[in-house]
Amino acid sequence: MSAALTLAKPEHLDRLVTLCAAFHTEEGITQSDEARHDALAPLLEGSPYGAVYLIGPARAPIGYLVVCFGWSIEFGGLDAILDELYIRPGVRGRGIATESLIALPRALAEGGLRAIHLEVDRENAAAVKLYKRAGFAPREKYMFMSREL
Repeated sequence: MSAALTLAKPEHLDRLVTLCAAFHTEEGITQSDEARHDALAPLLEGSPYGAVYLIGPARAPIGYLVVCFGWSIEFGGLDAILDELYIRPGVRGRGIATESLIALPRALAEGGLRAIHLEVDRENAAAVKLYKRAGFAPREKYMFMSREL
């Protein structure tokens, strides 16, 4: 099984909505397919705010990554948040997520990215282990906070 990353394009939208719905179901995120479609479409059409990568073959992806871009004075420039990472349950445990998380920063660093951040449930030991294995480290003094608008 390959963790090859392909930058998603508009023709991948339907496949991504299906994968995203599966991820959201697992995570207990309530959202309509129309809302998923509307959130993903700009990223596939070249929005400068983020990008979606298919994991595995583009015609039959086994997962996806979503990165959203920002700017950080602390980290010296362009940074990103890993917004979503999903691997189909049937192919988990094969190192695909780890490979993807190692390949993604390498690819984005070539474009000037300085740091990637992510949010993880502290109680999800498997996810914490995965992210640490891929080189992410907790920032003990800080926590991720949100405010919906």
